[in-house]
Amino acid sequence: MKAVWYERVGPAAEVLQRGELPDPEPGPGEVRVRLVASGVNPSDAKTRAGVSKRPTMFPRIVPQSDGAGVIDRVGPGVAKSRIGERVWLYNAQWERPFGTAAEWVALPAELAVPLPDGVDFAAGACLGIPAMTAHRCLLGGGSVAGKTVLVTGGAGVVGSAAIQLAKWAGATVITTVSSEQKAAHARDAGADHVIDYKREATAERILALTANRGVERIVEVDLGANLPITAKVLKPNGVISAYASMGVREPVLPVYPLMARNIAIEMVLVYTMPDEAKRRAIADITAWLGTGKPSFTIAARFPLERLAEAHDLVERGDKIGQAIVDIG
Repeated sequence: MKAVWYERVGPAAEVLQRGELPDPEPGPGEVRVRLVASGVNPSDAKTRAGVSKRPTMFPRIVPQSDGAGVIDRVGPGVAKSRIGERVWLYNAQWERPFGTAAEWVALPAELAVPLPDGVDFAAGACLGIPAMTAHRCLLGGGSVAGKTVLVTGGAGVVGSAAIQLAKWAGATVITTVSSEQKAAHARDAGADHVIDYKREATAERILALTANRGVERIVEVDLGANLPITAKVLKPNGVISAYASMGVREPVLPVYPLMARNIAIEMVLVYTMPDEAKRRAIADITAWLGTGKPSFTIAARFPLERLAEAHDLVERGDKIGQAIVDIG
């Protein structure tokens, strides 16, 4: 099969190699997927670059966790009726050497989720880490119906998914962005209120929008950098659910102000979240997809041989939407 891989960490153009590898075969409890599209996430680029400090574990790694395609073989213990099923994938490369930057991937059957016929493969490759992260941050503590949530970084891939899932779940959504273009993107996703944090007094605006009551939950893209604001705008017993903290990687917590209001801080990483949380996410994402309303913005598409360019785009951090690699 055609594939792209790396054998050492470093810049994409220097370490990514392309060529042919043996076609994978599904083992017990596994399926083999003929990939049509692969999604490139920041965690994929950080792992390849060595920024995440995640041990490579294997002498050769085919990157990327997310993708979409069609099951063409099943291993022992998996129903043959799954052959021919359209699926989206997540966690394909977590603690495994072969991800979705290839024509085929073999992985545990539960990581290949049925993709509705009305959702194309490129959109399916936008799910995985972004949608499941958004779900865990937003709905990991239960229903948000009738509540007001803050999604920081609402123009990001996770942020956009969180806005859409929040509206599907019956919440009012406030989001923050850094430009008018990103504001338009967040509004298109369904945000009720959009704040440009570079031009507005964010905490004051949030409190004004909520009649000084604040928000019940925050889907947080930068825990450390945003703490001065989030500490002001959370209701008592509110929750900060964070999936990144790149601005301030090791933040100092304002312990007593948070403690006084019984604020909880949750850390979210799709790779290691509980199996029950994964099942809940898949069920809700499937129901959300079934409404026909989800939208997926694709920043750029690349053929497999240009994977390094896709990684570079993700690392720059200025795109709006997902980077997709077309494989089929």
